[in-house]
Amino acid sequence: MLFLMTGSVVAPLKAAVLNALSLSVMFGALVFVFQQGNLSGLLGFTPTGSIEPSVPILMFCIAYGLSMDYEVFLLARIKESYDRTRDPVGSVPAGIARSAPLVTAAAAVMAVSFAAYATGRVVFLQQLGIGMALAVLVDATLIRGLLAPALMRPAGHANWWAPAPLRRLHRRIGLTESDGAARPALVGQNAGS
Repeated sequence: MLFLMTGSVVAPLKAAVLNALSLSVMFGALVFVFQQGNLSGLLGFTPTGSIEPSVPILMFCIAYGLSMDYEVFLLARIKESYDRTRDPVGSVPAGIARSAPLVTAAAAVMAVSFAAYATGRVVFLQQLGIGMALAVLVDATLIRGLLAPALMRPAGHANWWAPAPLRRLHRRIGLTESDGAARPALVGQNAGS
């Protein structure tokens, strides 16, 4: 979907790598707190040396989806600015300035909601709450707020690169924003047909 939105193969690859980094932080925190038993006294649980097997799968699905939401918000505004100005350096801060309030507000609401789970006495919910709250905060601040722009700025025009066959495909079926709604681009068709 990111390719259809941006016309780039670099943007989806970068998003996948950054999502993997965000997920690594989340799973690392789970291991540190629940598998190794750190903070067990504070959270009031007895460490078992393992993590409930369904928790990482559930958390992966939720965290990956939220990360991609933040990436889409961010990239949509950066791409919009890039398409308007063709300035690969200036479009990054312009896009961030337009998307940051929405991403920050959404991340704050989600992090507080997930953190509430950590106050319970059910270890499954504590794992979900701590892991997801940390994943959302790290993803919205460090990953999307710092690393994504830090990687995009020096890449310049390469952020929007795709091989010629994929560029043609994007011109035919890619998504564009028009009047605030995304719709397929109809290239090569006249209005009368």
